Amino acid sequence: MTDLSRVLPDFPAGRFASLLPAIERHGLTTADLLTLQVPDIGKRTRLPLLDVKRLCNAVVDALHVDLGVSGNQQQQQQQQKPTGGDRKSEPRDGESKSAPSAAPAPTPLKRTGAELLAAPRRFISTLDDALDAALGGGAPVGSVTEIVGESGAGKTQLLLTLLLAAQLPPPRGLGRPAVYVSTEAPLSTRRLSQLLSRHPALRDLPPSSSDRPSLDRVVGTVTPDLESQDHILSFQVPVEVARRGAGLLVLDSVAANYRAEFERGGGTGGANNLAARGHELARLGRMLHELARTHDLAVVVANQVADRFVGGRPPGKNGPLLLPPPSYSLPRVSQESPLAARTSRCVAGDAVPPSSGNGSGSGTPAEYPLRSSMPEPPPEEPAAPAALLLDHQQRWFTGWGDDYDHNASRQDLKTPSLGLVWTTQVAARVALLKRPAYGPKKLVAEDEDDGTVAVRTWRRWMKVVFAPHVAGAGPGLDGAVEFEITMGGLRSVDGKEKKAKARGDNNGGDGDT
Repeated sequence: MTDLSRVLPDFPAGRFASLLPAIERHGLTTADLLTLQVPDIGKRTRLPLLDVKRLCNAVVDALHVDLGVSGNQQQQQQQQKPTGGDRKSEPRDGESKSAPSAAPAPTPLKRTGAELLAAPRRFISTLDDALDAALGGGAPVGSVTEIVGESGAGKTQLLLTLLLAAQLPPPRGLGRPAVYVSTEAPLSTRRLSQLLSRHPALRDLPPSSSDRPSLDRVVGTVTPDLESQDHILSFQVPVEVARRGAGLLVLDSVAANYRAEFERGGGTGGANNLAARGHELARLGRMLHELARTHDLAVVVANQVADRFVGGRPPGKNGPLLLPPPSYSLPRVSQESPLAARTSRCVAGDAVPPSSGNGSGSGTPAEYPLRSSMPEPPPEEPAAPAALLLDHQQRWFTGWGDDYDHNASRQDLKTPSLGLVWTTQVAARVALLKRPAYGPKKLVAEDEDDGTVAVRTWRRWMKVVFAPHVAGAGPGLDGAVEFEITMGGLRSVDGKEKKAKARGDNNGGDGDT
């Protein structure tokens, strides 16, 4: 079935009633009508090329009118039926019937570049000034933002803070409710209540104030599998957002159901699974962008990470990451067999003396090189340039491994889940990094100290990998903001606290606040 009626509900299908059944029977979509050549469509559908060309042109014109990028609004004017008592809408004698009676309504795509730059951008604050400054203001409205990090990095804590901040009045929030869709665990209302009573920006608000966030204005649901997730995001979420006027949609996390659905079965049919997963991810990204644009809300999703294994690095800190070459080589064989070699020599006039039975003489087979009648293997392809290797490119869009000053044996490199297909679906990626802080091991019996070192605490950073509204952070932790997780939520660590923590790490003290 073609998706023409869904993409363009106002398309005049009656004019092409004889063509649409063949289009639907061959499974041509609106994208096919826009991208394929007219002879290719005619060859598949066996329709007249002139009629196919008219249909494709009508689809392009209708799409332009729907997007508001065309000055021709004839289709919209023809579809507006004038009432019987409205005499002013009827054209007078001598006037063109196609002339519009009123100027077309302005659409977002008709704004100029100066108008887009002058329009203020709206954000949902993280309720911390340093974190907001790193994010360019917070989570932007009208786009999809991804929060990626390993377990325990603080992803859910940040999302819960955004659920409450969205209810605050501008400029910190939108004064609107929030929708929380979870794929792993139900919404933690106990943690939300704790944030509401402990966070410095929320606890001082009077309970009777209309600006104070409430748990009643957070709608939560759980999607245990991919089928229910698709149904909820396609039907229930748009209805709930329109009914409540929600300003934030949170999906925590985006990778759980896709991992469970497409990695099931022990890896059988890997290529088909990847293709199907890529198609579903592209559809999910298009759905989230449509929700953000249509309902003017911020969409924030959490994503998991996987370990990344890389090879050694050649001398020079700017060298690309390469795998070590194999330590063996296959002997090169020839196409010719020993019998063919002797025959060619005899034909050339160089007689080969027969070998004697005891193996003596100059014509022994041992004097001839090893040859085979099998065809020669194809020549090895030249190695790809370093700039085209995935290990080189993924440093700039994953958030891990973009610093050159690290050892080749480093084991803390991560890669966001769902691959390159999902990376192209998000407008901004924010990475939450965590690294262990080591100190002397505390023993129960303190009469003996073996001098061992253990993980004392964890240090966390927030880093903008890429975003359209703010510059990304530098290599490594350059430009990243260190933060800690407290009873009141996320709190950035200032310079004095960093020095105190560094002194505590060097002295082996606790240093915890």
